[in-house]
Amino acid sequence: MGKIIFYEERNFQGRSYECMSDCSDMTSYLGRSQSCRVESGCFMVYERPNFMGLQFFLRRGEYHDMQRLMSMGMMFDTIRSCKLIPYHRGPFRMKIYERENFQGQMNELMDDIDSIQERLRMNECLSCNVLDGQWLLYEQPHFRGRMIYLRPGEYRSFSNLGISSLRMQSMRRITDMC
Repeated sequence: MGKIIFYEERNFQGRSYECMSDCSDMTSYLGRSQSCRVESGCFMVYERPNFMGLQFFLRRGEYHDMQRLMSMGMMFDTIRSCKLIPYHRGPFRMKIYERENFQGQMNELMDDIDSIQERLRMNECLSCNVLDGQWLLYEQPHFRGRMIYLRPGEYRSFSNLGISSLRMQSMRRITDMC
């Protein structure tokens, strides 16, 4: 079970909206969200409705100012949707592909990879098939830059997730982060 509280203004000011599950469009509850508190669980928050656009992983804690995410090279000033990340027990397995539509070099992962170029000799990852577990994929090596959250399923092109020109360079399992 997770719980997140969004606030219209920085430093937990203004109107608030409490959420304990996925919310595809928060604009009917809040005009914008400039800060939030994660009281339990983990969430992915998105800059656009329907879980599209830039996304960011939030674990238990206080986020006084969403502008702080800019320090990570992300233009992220408001939240429009969020997903609760369910806890996963069991194995983690994902096949990553160098090109879209499961083309090019393929590698199967069961552990975190801090740099696909260094460890797997792959230039980039443009598609994948998540077989088990939940993963965070990062645009830069060493778990930095823009990220995407993936549940089990086939992802033929990351551009279908509402983020253009995304080439993943590192991958992390969502294990005991929550």
